[in-house]
Amino acid sequence: MNPHVSHHLLLCANSKKSLCCDTEEGNRTWEKLKNVLKNNNLEDPTRSQGIVLRSKVDCLRICHSGPILLIWPDGIWYKDVYANRIERIIESHIIQGNPIKEWVLKETPLKNMASSF
Repeated sequence: MNPHVSHHLLLCANSKKSLCCDTEEGNRTWEKLKNVLKNNNLEDPTRSQGIVLRSKVDCLRICHSGPILLIWPDGIWYKDVYANRIERIIESHIIQGNPIKEWVLKETPLKNMASSF
């Protein structure tokens, strides 16, 4: 089975240089993200709306206001994504389709990327 992917979440939460966030805080956020996706069945490959993928990355080259959560294909970059914000982001942005504007650092929608290359 090759499931449709609705979103790919990239969490910059393991700063080796400790520039963007505390590594322990990043790890707590990562664990919360995994649990919230699992508890909402968002990683289920049979989900009709598509599967939500997640990746933990070392650096998204922001280097401040971390942990940073980038949500593709929307191109929404959330700042200060501590564990206590994950549930609200998933519920509002991923499930309901409403980004939380006050937590957005920047927006780079995938549909606009092709014209910038």
